[in-house]
Amino acid sequence: MKKVYDRIVDMRGNLITVMAQGVSLGELARVQKQNGRSTYASVLRIVGETVTLQCFENTRGISTNDRVTFLGREIQATCSDSLLGRRLNGTGDPIDNGPAIMGDHIEIGSPSFNPVKRIIPRDLVRTNIPMIDVFNCLVKSQKIPIFSVAGEPYNALLMRIANQTDADVVIIGGMGLRFDDYQSFIDNAEKSGSLNKTIMFIHRATDPAVECLLVPDMALACAEKFATQDKDVLVLLTDMTSFADSIKEIMITMDQVPSNRGYPGSLYSDLASRYEKAVDIDGSGSITIISVTTMPGGDVTHPIPDNTGYITEGQFYLHGGRIDPFGSLSRLKQQVIGKVTREDHGDIANAQIRLFADSKKAKERQSMGFRLSRWDEKLLHFSTLFEERMMNLHVNLSLEQALDLGWNTLAECFDSHEVGIKQSLIDKYWPKTHT
Repeated sequence: MKKVYDRIVDMRGNLITVMAQGVSLGELARVQKQNGRSTYASVLRIVGETVTLQCFENTRGISTNDRVTFLGREIQATCSDSLLGRRLNGTGDPIDNGPAIMGDHIEIGSPSFNPVKRIIPRDLVRTNIPMIDVFNCLVKSQKIPIFSVAGEPYNALLMRIANQTDADVVIIGGMGLRFDDYQSFIDNAEKSGSLNKTIMFIHRATDPAVECLLVPDMALACAEKFATQDKDVLVLLTDMTSFADSIKEIMITMDQVPSNRGYPGSLYSDLASRYEKAVDIDGSGSITIISVTTMPGGDVTHPIPDNTGYITEGQFYLHGGRIDPFGSLSRLKQQVIGKVTREDHGDIANAQIRLFADSKKAKERQSMGFRLSRWDEKLLHFSTLFEERMMNLHVNLSLEQALDLGWNTLAECFDSHEVGIKQSLIDKYWPKTHT
Protein backbone atom coordinates (compact mmCIF):
# COMPACT_ATOMS: atom_id res chain seq x y z
CA MET A 1 0.00 0.00 0.00
CA LYS A 2 1.35 3.42 -0.98
CA LYS A 3 1.86 6.01 1.75
CA VAL A 4 1.58 9.71 0.84
CA TYR A 5 3.01 12.61 2.87
CA ASP A 6 2.82 16.30 1.99
CA ARG A 7 5.31 17.82 4.41
CA ILE A 8 9.08 17.96 3.78
CA VAL A 9 10.72 19.16 6.98
CA ASP A 10 14.31 19.57 5.77
CA MET A 11 16.37 19.75 2.56
CA ARG A 12 20.14 19.56 2.40
CA GLY A 13 22.02 18.97 -0.84
CA ASN A 14 20.24 16.08 -2.57
CA LEU A 15 18.75 14.90 0.72
CA ILE A 16 15.19 15.55 1.88
CA THR A 17 13.65 14.65 5.22
CA VAL A 18 10.02 13.79 5.93
CA MET A 19 8.12 12.53 8.96
CA ALA A 20 6.73 9.11 8.01
CA GLN A 21 5.80 5.73 9.43
CA GLY A 22 6.00 2.17 8.17
CA VAL A 23 8.71 2.68 5.56
CA SER A 24 11.88 0.66 5.13
CA LEU A 25 15.51 1.28 4.21
CA GLY A 26 16.05 1.40 0.47
CA GLU A 27 12.36 1.91 -0.24
CA LEU A 28 11.59 3.94 -3.34
CA ALA A 29 9.57 7.15 -3.13
CA ARG A 30 8.20 9.57 -5.71
CA VAL A 31 8.36 13.32 -5.04
CA GLN A 32 5.61 15.19 -6.89
CA LYS A 33 6.63 18.81 -7.58
CA GLN A 34 4.29 21.78 -7.82
CA ASN A 35 5.01 22.16 -11.54
CA GLY A 36 3.62 18.70 -12.21
CA ARG A 37 6.97 17.03 -12.69
CA SER A 38 8.21 14.32 -10.34
CA THR A 39 11.51 12.84 -9.22
CA TYR A 40 12.39 9.69 -7.37
CA ALA A 41 14.23 9.19 -4.11
CA SER A 42 15.45 6.31 -1.97
CA VAL A 43 15.28 5.94 1.81
CA LEU A 44 18.75 6.24 3.33
CA ARG A 45 18.10 6.57 7.06
CA ILE A 46 15.26 6.11 9.52
CA VAL A 47 15.39 7.57 13.04
CA GLY A 48 12.04 7.11 14.72
CA GLU A 49 9.58 8.82 12.39
CA THR A 50 12.27 10.96 10.75
CA VAL A 51 13.03 9.54 7.31
CA THR A 52 15.91 10.82 5.17
CA LEU A 53 15.78 10.22 1.42
CA GLN A 54 18.35 10.70 -1.34
CA CYS A 55 16.91 12.25 -4.52
CA PHE A 56 18.04 10.92 -7.88
CA GLU A 57 18.02 14.43 -9.32
CA ASN A 58 18.86 17.89 -8.08
CA THR A 59 16.40 19.10 -5.43
CA ARG A 60 15.93 22.39 -7.26
CA GLY A 61 12.21 22.98 -7.72
CA ILE A 62 11.18 20.90 -4.69
CA SER A 63 9.21 22.79 -2.03
CA THR A 64 8.35 21.81 1.53
CA ASN A 65 4.71 21.09 0.70
CA ASP A 66 5.41 18.73 -2.21
CA ARG A 67 3.84 15.27 -2.01
CA VAL A 68 6.13 12.33 -1.17
CA THR A 69 4.67 8.94 -2.06
CA PHE A 70 6.38 5.79 -0.74
CA LEU A 71 5.96 3.01 -3.28
CA GLY A 72 6.40 0.02 -0.96
CA ARG A 73 9.30 -1.51 -2.94
CA GLU A 74 12.99 -1.02 -3.46
CA ILE A 75 14.63 0.13 -6.69
CA GLN A 76 14.38 -2.51 -9.38
CA ALA A 77 16.25 -3.27 -12.57
CA THR A 78 14.51 -4.38 -15.74
CA CYS A 79 16.35 -7.27 -17.34
CA SER A 80 15.86 -9.10 -20.62
CA ASP A 81 17.64 -9.64 -23.92
CA SER A 82 16.31 -6.22 -24.96
CA LEU A 83 19.06 -4.73 -22.74
CA LEU A 84 21.77 -5.89 -25.13
CA GLY A 85 23.27 -2.97 -27.00
CA ARG A 86 21.60 -0.40 -24.75
CA ARG A 87 22.90 2.41 -22.54
CA LEU A 88 21.18 3.31 -19.27
CA ASN A 89 21.74 5.58 -16.29
CA GLY A 90 22.11 4.56 -12.66
CA THR A 91 18.35 4.22 -12.18
CA GLY A 92 18.01 1.95 -15.21
CA ASP A 93 16.42 4.53 -17.54
CA PRO A 94 17.64 4.57 -21.18
CA ILE A 95 20.00 7.41 -22.13
CA ASP A 96 20.49 6.36 -25.77
CA ASN A 97 17.16 7.73 -27.10
CA GLY A 98 15.97 4.17 -27.60
CA PRO A 99 12.63 2.64 -26.61
CA ALA A 100 11.70 1.73 -23.03
CA ILE A 101 13.23 -1.47 -21.70
CA MET A 102 10.83 -4.39 -21.45
CA GLY A 103 11.50 -7.44 -19.32
CA ASP A 104 11.49 -8.91 -15.82
CA HIS A 105 11.72 -6.59 -12.83
CA ILE A 106 14.41 -7.77 -10.44
CA GLU A 107 15.56 -6.50 -7.06
CA ILE A 108 19.01 -4.94 -6.84
CA GLY A 109 21.40 -5.29 -3.92
CA SER A 110 20.24 -8.82 -3.12
CA PRO A 111 22.55 -11.21 -1.17
CA SER A 112 25.38 -12.89 -3.06
CA PHE A 113 24.79 -16.27 -4.68
CA ASN A 114 24.15 -19.37 -2.58
CA PRO A 115 27.57 -20.93 -1.73
CA VAL A 116 26.11 -24.42 -2.20
CA LYS A 117 25.67 -23.69 -5.92
CA ARG A 118 29.18 -22.27 -6.39
CA ILE A 119 31.92 -24.36 -8.02
CA ILE A 120 35.68 -23.95 -7.79
CA PRO A 121 36.98 -21.61 -10.53
CA ARG A 122 39.01 -23.56 -13.07
CA ASP A 123 38.38 -22.06 -16.53
CA LEU A 124 40.71 -19.59 -18.24
CA VAL A 125 39.35 -16.28 -19.52
CA ARG A 126 41.45 -15.33 -22.54
CA THR A 127 42.29 -11.68 -23.14
CA ASN A 128 45.13 -11.98 -25.72
CA ILE A 129 47.15 -9.67 -23.47
CA PRO A 130 50.43 -11.49 -22.64
CA MET A 131 50.90 -9.77 -19.27
CA ILE A 132 47.57 -11.23 -18.20
CA ASP A 133 47.29 -14.54 -20.05
CA VAL A 134 50.89 -15.64 -19.49
CA PHE A 135 51.83 -14.19 -16.12
CA ASN A 136 48.61 -13.52 -14.17
CA CYS A 137 45.80 -15.52 -15.73
CA LEU A 138 42.25 -14.27 -15.47
CA VAL A 139 39.97 -17.09 -14.33
CA LYS A 140 36.25 -17.36 -14.89
CA SER A 141 34.28 -16.07 -11.85
CA GLN A 142 37.33 -14.20 -10.54
CA LYS A 143 36.97 -10.79 -8.92
CA ILE A 144 40.06 -8.69 -9.59
CA PRO A 145 40.78 -4.94 -9.66
CA ILE A 146 43.09 -2.87 -11.79
CA PHE A 147 45.06 -0.67 -9.38
CA SER A 148 46.14 2.50 -11.13
CA VAL A 149 46.24 6.29 -10.91
CA ALA A 150 44.44 9.02 -12.83
CA GLY A 151 45.79 9.43 -16.34
CA GLU A 152 46.71 5.79 -16.91
CA PRO A 153 44.96 3.97 -19.81
CA TYR A 154 42.82 1.75 -17.57
CA ASN A 155 39.62 2.35 -19.52
CA ALA A 156 41.43 1.46 -22.74
CA LEU A 157 42.56 -1.77 -21.06
CA LEU A 158 38.98 -2.56 -20.06
CA MET A 159 37.82 -1.95 -23.63
CA ARG A 160 40.56 -4.22 -24.95
CA ILE A 161 39.40 -7.00 -22.62
CA ALA A 162 35.76 -6.42 -23.59
CA ASN A 163 36.61 -6.71 -27.28
CA GLN A 164 38.50 -9.98 -26.98
CA THR A 165 36.60 -11.86 -24.31
CA ASP A 166 34.52 -14.89 -25.25
CA ALA A 167 31.90 -14.00 -22.63
CA ASP A 168 28.27 -14.13 -23.78
CA VAL A 169 27.40 -10.77 -22.20
CA VAL A 170 29.59 -7.79 -21.29
CA ILE A 171 28.18 -5.30 -18.78
CA ILE A 172 30.03 -2.01 -18.32
CA GLY A 173 29.36 -0.01 -15.17
CA GLY A 174 30.81 3.49 -15.54
CA MET A 175 30.97 5.73 -12.46
CA GLY A 176 31.97 9.38 -12.51
CA LEU A 177 32.83 9.23 -16.22
CA ARG A 178 33.77 12.29 -18.19
CA PHE A 179 31.92 12.65 -21.47
CA ASP A 180 34.95 11.68 -23.57
CA ASP A 181 35.44 8.47 -21.54
CA TYR A 182 31.75 7.66 -21.92
CA GLN A 183 31.88 8.28 -25.66
CA SER A 184 35.01 6.17 -26.06
CA PHE A 185 33.20 3.14 -24.62
CA ILE A 186 30.41 3.65 -27.17
CA ASP A 187 32.80 4.13 -30.08
CA ASN A 188 34.84 1.09 -29.08
CA ALA A 189 31.81 -1.20 -28.85
CA GLU A 190 30.60 -0.05 -32.27
CA LYS A 191 33.98 -0.40 -33.98
CA SER A 192 34.79 -3.79 -32.44
CA GLY A 193 31.41 -5.26 -33.31
CA SER A 194 30.71 -6.16 -29.69
CA LEU A 195 27.81 -3.73 -29.21
CA ASN A 196 25.18 -6.44 -29.63
CA LYS A 197 26.41 -8.22 -26.48
CA THR A 198 27.26 -5.13 -24.45
CA ILE A 199 25.14 -3.34 -21.83
CA MET A 200 26.23 -0.02 -20.30
CA PHE A 201 25.08 1.49 -17.02
CA ILE A 202 26.58 4.97 -16.97
CA HIS A 203 26.95 7.58 -14.23
CA ARG A 204 28.54 10.76 -15.53
CA ALA A 205 30.52 13.12 -13.35
CA THR A 206 27.67 15.66 -13.40
CA ASP A 207 24.98 13.17 -12.29
CA PRO A 208 23.77 12.87 -8.67
CA ALA A 209 25.94 10.83 -6.30
CA VAL A 210 23.16 8.39 -5.53
CA GLU A 211 23.11 7.23 -9.15
CA CYS A 212 26.80 6.40 -8.83
CA LEU A 213 25.94 4.04 -5.95
CA LEU A 214 23.26 2.36 -8.05
CA VAL A 215 25.44 1.61 -11.09
CA PRO A 216 27.27 -1.48 -9.75
CA ASP A 217 24.05 -2.79 -8.19
CA MET A 218 22.16 -2.44 -11.47
CA ALA A 219 25.00 -4.04 -13.43
CA LEU A 220 25.41 -6.96 -11.04
CA ALA A 221 21.68 -7.61 -10.66
CA CYS A 222 21.37 -7.97 -14.44
CA ALA A 223 24.55 -10.06 -14.51
CA GLU A 224 23.01 -12.50 -12.02
CA LYS A 225 19.88 -12.77 -14.12
CA PHE A 226 21.87 -13.61 -17.25
CA ALA A 227 24.17 -15.99 -15.35
CA THR A 228 21.19 -18.04 -14.17
CA GLN A 229 20.25 -18.35 -17.84
CA ASP A 230 23.47 -20.29 -18.55
CA LYS A 231 25.41 -17.29 -19.85
CA ASP A 232 28.97 -16.27 -18.99
CA VAL A 233 28.93 -12.60 -18.01
CA LEU A 234 31.89 -10.23 -17.77
CA VAL A 235 31.26 -7.15 -15.59
CA LEU A 236 33.64 -4.20 -16.01
CA LEU A 237 33.40 -1.50 -13.34
CA THR A 238 35.20 1.84 -13.56
CA ASP A 239 35.95 3.59 -11.29
CA MET A 240 35.30 2.11 -7.82
CA THR A 241 37.05 5.11 -6.27
CA SER A 242 34.20 7.29 -7.60
CA PHE A 243 31.77 4.81 -6.02
CA ALA A 244 33.51 5.07 -2.63
CA ASP A 245 33.75 8.87 -2.89
CA SER A 246 29.99 9.02 -3.51
CA ILE A 247 29.41 7.03 -0.33
CA LYS A 248 31.68 9.47 1.49
CA GLU A 249 29.85 12.49 0.05
CA ILE A 250 26.44 11.21 1.14
CA MET A 251 27.78 10.23 4.56
CA ILE A 252 29.14 13.75 5.14
CA THR A 253 25.82 15.29 4.07
CA MET A 254 24.07 13.07 6.62
CA ASP A 255 26.47 14.20 9.39
CA GLN A 256 27.69 10.67 10.04
CA VAL A 257 30.90 10.15 12.02
CA PRO A 258 33.71 9.35 9.55
CA SER A 259 36.27 6.59 9.91
CA ASN A 260 39.63 6.25 8.11
CA ARG A 261 40.43 9.40 6.05
CA GLY A 262 36.81 10.50 6.09
CA TYR A 263 35.35 7.29 4.64
CA PRO A 264 32.61 5.43 6.53
CA GLY A 265 33.38 2.40 8.66
CA SER A 266 31.12 0.38 6.37
CA LEU A 267 33.43 0.82 3.36
CA TYR A 268 34.72 -2.77 3.48
CA SER A 269 31.18 -4.19 3.56
CA ASP A 270 30.03 -1.78 0.84
CA LEU A 271 32.78 -3.02 -1.47
CA ALA A 272 32.58 -6.70 -0.49
CA SER A 273 28.83 -6.95 -1.08
CA ARG A 274 29.47 -6.00 -4.73
CA TYR A 275 32.62 -8.00 -5.40
CA GLU A 276 31.18 -11.18 -3.86
CA LYS A 277 28.67 -11.32 -6.71
CA ALA A 278 31.40 -12.99 -8.78
CA VAL A 279 30.40 -16.64 -9.13
CA ASP A 280 30.65 -19.78 -11.27
CA ILE A 281 27.24 -21.40 -10.89
CA ASP A 282 27.04 -25.17 -10.83
CA GLY A 283 25.14 -26.22 -13.95
CA SER A 284 24.68 -22.68 -15.24
CA GLY A 285 26.62 -19.53 -16.17
CA SER A 286 29.16 -17.33 -14.42
CA ILE A 287 29.99 -13.74 -13.42
CA THR A 288 33.56 -12.43 -13.69
CA ILE A 289 34.28 -8.96 -12.29
CA ILE A 290 37.13 -6.68 -13.35
CA SER A 291 37.11 -3.26 -11.73
CA VAL A 292 39.27 -0.16 -11.77
CA THR A 293 40.48 1.38 -8.51
CA THR A 294 42.39 4.63 -8.96
CA MET A 295 44.65 5.17 -5.97
CA PRO A 296 44.72 8.81 -4.80
CA GLY A 297 48.32 9.93 -5.01
CA GLY A 298 49.32 6.40 -6.02
CA ASP A 299 48.94 5.37 -2.37
CA VAL A 300 48.16 1.65 -2.15
CA THR A 301 47.52 2.03 1.60
CA HIS A 302 44.60 4.40 0.91
CA PRO A 303 41.36 2.96 2.39
CA ILE A 304 39.83 2.11 -1.01
CA PRO A 305 42.65 -0.05 -2.48
CA ASP A 306 43.53 -1.32 1.00
CA ASN A 307 40.02 -2.67 1.62
CA THR A 308 39.75 -3.89 -1.97
CA GLY A 309 42.90 -5.99 -1.61
CA TYR A 310 41.36 -7.97 1.25
CA ILE A 311 38.27 -8.80 -0.79
CA THR A 312 39.53 -9.55 -4.27
CA GLU A 313 41.67 -12.38 -5.65
CA GLY A 314 44.73 -10.40 -6.63
CA GLN A 315 45.18 -7.25 -8.71
CA PHE A 316 46.56 -5.95 -11.99
CA TYR A 317 48.84 -3.02 -11.23
CA LEU A 318 48.80 -0.58 -14.16
CA HIS A 319 51.82 1.71 -14.02
CA GLY A 320 53.48 3.77 -16.73
CA GLY A 321 51.00 2.54 -19.33
CA ARG A 322 51.94 -1.09 -18.66
CA ILE A 323 50.87 -3.90 -16.37
CA ASP A 324 53.66 -4.13 -13.80
CA PRO A 325 54.78 -7.78 -13.46
CA PHE A 326 55.97 -7.24 -9.89
CA GLY A 327 52.93 -5.40 -8.53
CA SER A 328 50.40 -7.69 -10.21
CA LEU A 329 49.07 -10.95 -8.85
CA SER A 330 46.32 -13.41 -9.71
CA ARG A 331 45.62 -15.69 -6.77
CA LEU A 332 43.64 -18.08 -8.96
CA LYS A 333 46.20 -18.54 -11.73
CA GLN A 334 47.41 -21.82 -10.24
CA GLN A 335 43.97 -23.24 -10.97
CA VAL A 336 44.64 -23.09 -14.72
CA ILE A 337 48.41 -22.86 -15.34
CA GLY A 338 49.64 -26.22 -16.55
CA LYS A 339 46.21 -27.75 -15.96
CA VAL A 340 44.04 -26.22 -18.67
CA THR A 341 46.99 -24.54 -20.39
CA ARG A 342 50.18 -25.99 -21.88
CA GLU A 343 52.58 -27.90 -19.62
CA ASP A 344 55.36 -25.35 -20.16
CA HIS A 345 53.22 -22.38 -19.11
CA GLY A 346 54.41 -22.09 -15.50
CA ASP A 347 58.09 -22.67 -16.27
CA ILE A 348 58.33 -20.21 -19.16
CA ALA A 349 56.44 -17.52 -17.20
CA ASN A 350 58.58 -17.92 -14.07
CA ALA A 351 61.83 -17.94 -16.06
CA GLN A 352 60.98 -14.70 -17.84
CA ILE A 353 59.96 -12.89 -14.65
CA ARG A 354 63.09 -14.07 -12.84
CA LEU A 355 65.37 -12.92 -15.64
CA PHE A 356 63.51 -9.61 -15.99
CA ALA A 357 64.01 -9.00 -12.26
CA ASP A 358 67.74 -9.72 -12.69
CA SER A 359 67.85 -7.24 -15.57
CA LYS A 360 66.75 -4.50 -13.17
CA LYS A 361 69.95 -5.05 -11.19
CA ALA A 362 71.99 -4.95 -14.41
CA LYS A 363 70.36 -1.60 -15.27
CA GLU A 364 71.34 -0.25 -11.85
CA ARG A 365 74.95 -1.30 -12.40
CA GLN A 366 74.87 0.33 -15.82
CA SER A 367 73.44 3.58 -14.45
CA MET A 368 76.18 3.74 -11.80
CA GLY A 369 78.91 3.35 -14.40
CA PHE A 370 80.08 -0.13 -13.44
CA ARG A 371 81.65 -2.31 -16.08
CA LEU A 372 79.05 -4.74 -17.40
CA SER A 373 79.71 -8.45 -17.68
CA ARG A 374 78.66 -10.57 -20.63
CA TRP A 375 75.76 -11.83 -18.48
CA ASP A 376 74.66 -8.27 -17.75
CA GLU A 377 74.59 -7.52 -21.47
CA LYS A 378 72.42 -10.57 -22.08
CA LEU A 379 70.02 -9.46 -19.35
CA LEU A 380 69.75 -5.95 -20.78
CA HIS A 381 69.04 -7.33 -24.25
CA PHE A 382 66.36 -9.60 -22.81
CA SER A 383 64.83 -6.70 -20.84
CA THR A 384 64.40 -4.65 -24.03
CA LEU A 385 62.75 -7.52 -25.90
CA PHE A 386 60.55 -8.46 -22.93
CA GLU A 387 59.17 -4.93 -22.58
CA GLU A 388 58.47 -4.69 -26.32
CA ARG A 389 56.97 -8.14 -26.79
CA MET A 390 55.22 -8.87 -23.50
CA MET A 391 54.60 -5.67 -21.55
CA ASN A 392 53.35 -3.50 -24.41
CA LEU A 393 49.55 -3.38 -24.05
CA HIS A 394 49.14 -3.09 -27.81
CA VAL A 395 50.51 -6.61 -28.31
CA ASN A 396 47.67 -8.93 -29.34
CA LEU A 397 48.62 -12.61 -29.10
CA SER A 398 46.84 -15.79 -28.15
CA LEU A 399 48.22 -17.56 -25.09
CA GLU A 400 49.93 -20.23 -27.19
CA GLN A 401 51.52 -17.61 -29.45
CA ALA A 402 52.73 -15.67 -26.39
CA LEU A 403 54.28 -18.82 -24.89
CA ASP A 404 56.08 -19.57 -28.16
CA LEU A 405 57.27 -15.96 -28.33
CA GLY A 406 58.58 -16.31 -24.78
CA TRP A 407 60.69 -19.32 -25.82
CA ASN A 408 62.01 -17.45 -28.86
CA THR A 409 62.89 -14.40 -26.73
CA LEU A 410 64.85 -16.54 -24.28
CA ALA A 411 66.62 -18.31 -27.12
CA GLU A 412 67.62 -15.00 -28.71
CA CYS A 413 69.27 -13.81 -25.50
CA PHE A 414 70.55 -16.87 -23.63
CA ASP A 415 71.90 -20.37 -24.02
CA SER A 416 69.48 -23.12 -23.05
CA HIS A 417 71.40 -24.04 -19.88
CA GLU A 418 71.20 -20.44 -18.58
CA VAL A 419 67.44 -20.04 -18.25
CA GLY A 420 66.81 -22.43 -15.36
CA ILE A 421 64.11 -24.52 -17.03
CA LYS A 422 64.08 -28.29 -16.66
CA GLN A 423 65.70 -30.20 -19.49
CA SER A 424 62.60 -32.13 -20.56
CA LEU A 425 60.86 -28.87 -21.47
CA ILE A 426 64.00 -27.49 -23.09
CA ASP A 427 64.17 -30.56 -25.30
CA LYS A 428 60.53 -30.17 -26.32
CA TYR A 429 60.06 -26.40 -26.71
CA TRP A 430 63.46 -24.75 -27.20
CA PRO A 431 63.52 -23.31 -30.76
CA LYS A 432 65.48 -25.64 -33.01
CA THR A 433 67.12 -22.74 -34.84
CA HIS A 434 68.84 -21.80 -31.55
CA THR A 435 69.83 -25.33 -30.48
